[in-house]
Amino acid sequence: MPARALSVSVLTLVRHREEHLRNLMRGLARQTVAPLELVIAWMQPEPVPDLPDPGCPVRHLHVPGEPMPLAAARNRAAEAAQGERLIFLDVDCIPGPGLVAAYAGAEAEALLLGEVLYLPEGAVGPRLDCEALDRAGRVHPAKPPIPETGLRPEPEARELWGLSFALPASAYRSVGGMDEGFSGYGGEETDFAVRLAASGLPTFWIAGARAYHQHHPVHVPPLPHFESILRNATRFHARHGTWCMEYWLGQFRDAGLIAWDAQATSIRRLRAPDPAEIAAARQPGTRLFS
Repeated sequence: MPARALSVSVLTLVRHREEHLRNLMRGLARQTVAPLELVIAWMQPEPVPDLPDPGCPVRHLHVPGEPMPLAAARNRAAEAAQGERLIFLDVDCIPGPGLVAAYAGAEAEALLLGEVLYLPEGAVGPRLDCEALDRAGRVHPAKPPIPETGLRPEPEARELWGLSFALPASAYRSVGGMDEGFSGYGGEETDFAVRLAASGLPTFWIAGARAYHQHHPVHVPPLPHFESILRNATRFHARHGTWCMEYWLGQFRDAGLIAWDAQATSIRRLRAPDPAEIAAARQPGTRLFS
């Protein structure tokens, strides 16, 4: 541990996931090291009442915009945050009791990626029991193992997913935050990670920063976000010369919605998904991963 743990702000974005937010806040109240603050960026007109005490001051921001202004909401939250290190935690995630301490105590000035366990439907009861969540949670099959202690270098910054990560506030601001030209769902986190790596900021997996992803319905493929995924993937390719969200683009191709492959220089849109296809893509409650 460093001689002085850094002050940290926890930042989250909310749009109609109020009960998930309450569980996130209950998890923050159980931290072995409390954060300096919780900053909540509301992507909806009004905050919800009757939120639990997270054990630290709370700031509320309203971030208007349609569709979901994810990049803008993260930027407004980062601009308001006072901590030296920023912890971004998806509203669907419950922080394990050591999450803040692990992120705050890491000596590396880096992009830090924490472990996320995915929970089945009904796993979170009225009383948070992290031992029960440990037993119920599953590691995403696309993610590498987390180090048992300390840090492990990750050469591919594109491993960043937005569920749980931390970085110096100065690094966030030095690259201009997230690109608000990515509108709606998808791509803004990958673009941000690539730009951070280009600035010289290393990426590490970190032990001890466990979070639990609360279950919610998903669509496979993510057809409700079809238009924004195409738009944002095209923006990413124009900037970096490679594609992001290739897995989803491949699913759209296989469904006959687009003409595309990994060597393509553009996406040819064939048709939009119809309502019946979107409804059929909604997965049952037993599915953990999208």
